[in-house]
Amino acid sequence: MKNDVRELLEKAAEDAGQPVVSTEAVYAKAARVRWRRRTALSAAAVCAVAAGAFVVPQLSSSPAAPQTSSVGSLAEAPGGTPRDVLLIELLPTDVERLDEVSFAEIIKHVSPPPPEPSRTGPLDGQYSVRRDGGVGYLTVDVRDAKAVREKLGGGAAVKDLCKPGNGEPARTDCVREELSGGRVLTIWSDDMDYGAGTPQWGPELVARLTLADGSMLAVRDSTGFESDDAPGPLLKTPPLTRAELRELMLRPELLPRK
Repeated sequence: MKNDVRELLEKAAEDAGQPVVSTEAVYAKAARVRWRRRTALSAAAVCAVAAGAFVVPQLSSSPAAPQTSSVGSLAEAPGGTPRDVLLIELLPTDVERLDEVSFAEIIKHVSPPPPEPSRTGPLDGQYSVRRDGGVGYLTVDVRDAKAVREKLGGGAAVKDLCKPGNGEPARTDCVREELSGGRVLTIWSDDMDYGAGTPQWGPELVARLTLADGSMLAVRDSTGFESDDAPGPLLKTPPLTRAELRELMLRPELLPRK
C-alpha cells in the first residue's frame, strides 16, 4: 500500500511540472499532513474521554472541523495528490500549516458548491494558513478567457487594473508589470474596509496575472477574517509578502497544462 501511495505521488510530482523539491520531499510532506490530521483527531478523542464522554467520536473528517473538513476528500489535483500538499511545496516561505478549506463551510456553514466550469487551474481553491497563532488565507483561481471577458469586459486582456473605473475604489500601492509572452501582472493592497458586515475581512494583497489568451490567474493573500466563530485571529501581515506573492504568481504549476 505504501509503495502504491509513493508511486501516485511520484506521478503527481511529474504531472505538476518541474518540481522545486524532490519527490521524496513531496512524499514526506504528505506524510506530515496525514500525521497532523491523525494527531488532531486523536487529541479530540482524548479530550472527549477526559470530559466524561463514554462514546469515542468517529475519527473522520466533518464540516464541524474546518481545518480537516470534507473538502479534504475532494482536494486532489490531477494525479491524486492533495492540492494543499502540492501548494505548500510551491510557497516561497515557510508556514506552520496549510490546509484546503471551503469558505462556504467555515463562514456560511453550508456544503461547498461544485467547482465552476470556468475555473480551470489545477490548484484552484481556498487555503487556510496558520502562523503565530493566527489564521490567514490564500485563494487561487484561474478563469478562462470567456469568464474574464464577462466579468471585466472585452478589453480585459489589456485593461490597466491600477486604474479602476465605474465607481470602483482606488487601489493602494498598485503596480502593473508587463512580462514576456503578453502577460501582465498586477498586484495591489486592499484594506478590505467596506463598512459593516459579517465576516469582517482583514487587510490583504491581491494579484492578477492576465495571460495572452485572455485567461487570468487571481490570488488573494489575506490576513483572515473576524467573526464570532472565526477559526482564529487575524494574521499581523498577509501569509506572503509582496515579493513572495509575485514569485508564486509566476509559478507555471498554478496554470492549466497546455
